[in-house]
Amino acid sequence: MPIWAQSGRRGGYAIDAAHTLPPINFTAAEAAAVAVALGQPGATPLPRAARLALQKLVAAMAGPDADAARALARRVRAIGSPAAPQATVPASIEDAVIESRVVRLAYEDKDGGLTSREVEPMGLVGVDAWWYLAGHCRLRGGTRVFRMDRIRAVEVLDERVERPPPHPPELEGLVLRPNFLE
Repeated sequence: MPIWAQSGRRGGYAIDAAHTLPPINFTAAEAAAVAVALGQPGATPLPRAARLALQKLVAAMAGPDADAARALARRVRAIGSPAAPQATVPASIEDAVIESRVVRLAYEDKDGGLTSREVEPMGLVGVDAWWYLAGHCRLRGGTRVFRMDRIRAVEVLDERVERPPPHPPELEGLVLRPNFLE
């Protein structure tokens, strides 16, 4: 690596700019997305290398950003074998989960009935090929899980979610208990 010295008032040692890397400026959401993607079962044939890469990524982030990335990554879970998603997560729901904002959903249940729901997002759960929004449903007065392909419209409200998000095992358990599936 070429290093040279410059004398004078503004002198010092320098590294040739062609041999340096730009700073890593991941947002908390970007870092969490990388963590979730690499954390899926079978996501990489090099799981130990992926874990070390994630540790380096988080170590390079500023303290508050790293903490926010860890907290967000705990609210997104993939369970089962990886598969091509049948329904992607709309950007508005992604933003609501990241920003902890209440959403108003037009939701079609398994029987085809359409309801309007205000939901306090807890997190996102992927089970095999399906993505779900887990959250407190104000209409039903309890925790429910909403399949992405049944969400017909989304409005992100200005209201912030006040309830603490669940711990990862609780989030996984929501989807695995059929009485929570809408």
